[in-house]
Amino acid sequence: MIFRCPICGEEFEEIGKSFVCKKNHLFDISSSGYVNLLPVHKANSKAPGDSEEMVSARRNFLSKGYYEPLMRGIIELISSRLPRSGIILDCGCGEGYYTGGLAQALTERGKAPMAAGVDISKIAADQAAKAHKGIQFAVGSVFHLPVLEASCDLAMNLFAPLCAGEILRVLKPGGVFLLGVPDRRHLWQLKQAVYREPYENELKEPELPGFSLLEDYPVKDWLLLDNNEDIQNLFQMTPYYYKTSRQDQERAERLETLKTQVEFRVFVYRKQGA
Repeated sequence: MIFRCPICGEEFEEIGKSFVCKKNHLFDISSSGYVNLLPVHKANSKAPGDSEEMVSARRNFLSKGYYEPLMRGIIELISSRLPRSGIILDCGCGEGYYTGGLAQALTERGKAPMAAGVDISKIAADQAAKAHKGIQFAVGSVFHLPVLEASCDLAMNLFAPLCAGEILRVLKPGGVFLLGVPDRRHLWQLKQAVYREPYENELKEPELPGFSLLEDYPVKDWLLLDNNEDIQNLFQMTPYYYKTSRQDQERAERLETLKTQVEFRVFVYRKQGA
């Protein structure tokens, strides 16, 4: 158990269908298996995080294997750097596609990882818990992770808001941090089809205080989508869709085929002070 009480910070014990800390703060485990560790005063809305539509679009798109090259890259980057019984934390895990995929791949390679995921969206955590039994999922903020200090061998942050200080806190000395971000021309042809003036992504600065950069790994591929349903799922699972005018959304709705670049950068870090 790596989760801690979001009220007092004490370690949890799982008792029946609840997490209970030493100060008797109690959090019930949902019927699907996740636990809500997001205090009401730390939620920025009644339903923070990804909506049901965004979670559904991402689940439907990823389930077809379109981002399999990225998954394979993550597995290769991590498999030799994680202890046999290493503890994995996915920060901003969404519906658990990468959490579950990495845990399964490591198990198939003879390791016995313990995986957990945190996401601020209750809908995403619910879907993750339903899809990936044996992995602990919690509703929580990446800026206030409900996770014990120095408890994780590996932390991942893939396309989620980043709080490097919290990653540093929860990693063990010498622990590994994997950061995945869109590269500058990720989904460039989709942007060209939708926007009159497409723009490149801003690439995050790879240097993080308290970490040593081990590897800067690019993942580049092309997607050919031959139906509007997959195009819509791709568009709606990105932040672009929700920042786009209705007129531009209608351009995407008319697309029947799309060939577009997918470009990611995966940075691998080690926590300093091992």
